[in-house]
Amino acid sequence: HLAVSKYAEHLPLYRQEQILKRHGLDLTRATLAQWMLDLGDLITPLVNLLQDHLLEGPLIQMDETPVQVLREDGKPATSRSYLWVRRGGPPNHPIVLFDYHPSRSGQVAKDLLRGYTGILQTDGYGGYDAVGHSPMLTHAGCMAHARRKFVETVQSLPKAAQAKSQANEAILLIGQLYDIEREMKDADHEARRAAREERSRPILTELRQWLEHTAPTVPPGSLFGKALHYLNAQWPKLIRNIEDGRIPIDTNLVENAIRPFALGRRNWLFSATPKGAMASARLFSLIETAKANHIEPYRYLHAVFTKLPQARTVDDHEQLLPWNWPKTAGAATILKKMAA
Repeated sequence: HLAVSKYAEHLPLYRQEQILKRHGLDLTRATLAQWMLDLGDLITPLVNLLQDHLLEGPLIQMDETPVQVLREDGKPATSRSYLWVRRGGPPNHPIVLFDYHPSRSGQVAKDLLRGYTGILQTDGYGGYDAVGHSPMLTHAGCMAHARRKFVETVQSLPKAAQAKSQANEAILLIGQLYDIEREMKDADHEARRAAREERSRPILTELRQWLEHTAPTVPPGSLFGKALHYLNAQWPKLIRNIEDGRIPIDTNLVENAIRPFALGRRNWLFSATPKGAMASARLFSLIETAKANHIEPYRYLHAVFTKLPQARTVDDHEQLLPWNWPKTAGAATILKKMAA
């Protein structure tokens, strides 16, 4: 309950301490924090198995987000550390993994993807290039990030000038690509690839011609110029999904996976130690993977910590992974059954 309250409901431990005290339970924040550390240690075998499955999957989306850790060797308390997030896994078994590192270096991405030979999809952060240049990987880009920079360009203009902005032309063309993606969201990979080849490729050709015509006329240091530069630099990665229906048009799935952590960070603000940050990363991993597989987190963790003491072999731990548990009905389904 405490772990789900913190990592799924964004309720920091000091508030949980106050709530428990009102109910007559004198549990200090230090005790609660130690319990989270212990839980993080206990689930290490499960997180390791999830990583093995993740690296065997066809596609990994990757991103990173800042986290503050107060007591890190050689770093001031106000410095930034990072949680690196990977989302992927076998078909129908999505996996979300969080990893704490004090650095945003591209070496971290190389270490987290060591041995991986599938598709890596990221935003335009240069740290991923150290991995993406490997001949063992296909490195795909994110159209949402390209579009976002043109949206920021338009939003920076006076309202009267926004509709006539040249940046709107890119937004409209990218919007047509997204219309096709929405139509094909339930299609299989081959049907999606065929639709992109027939319908998306001509739009990308038009977008490329517009880019080559527009870029020389725009100051490179302006917001618009930076948006054009980003689109041009990312172009080879942005068009990779034309030839492979497995590649999404953007990295929204991994960005959505980061969002619960970002919400929680607003409430609990920091981790005290690297060990605490690592425990939090593991617990976030297990809870977000459960949610991605439509498993209610409290029910899942209750089952895991009931059965984990009896797990002795790799196969025992394998049976504790989220997709080996029955999916629970959502609230809407339950309400419909009650109404019937």
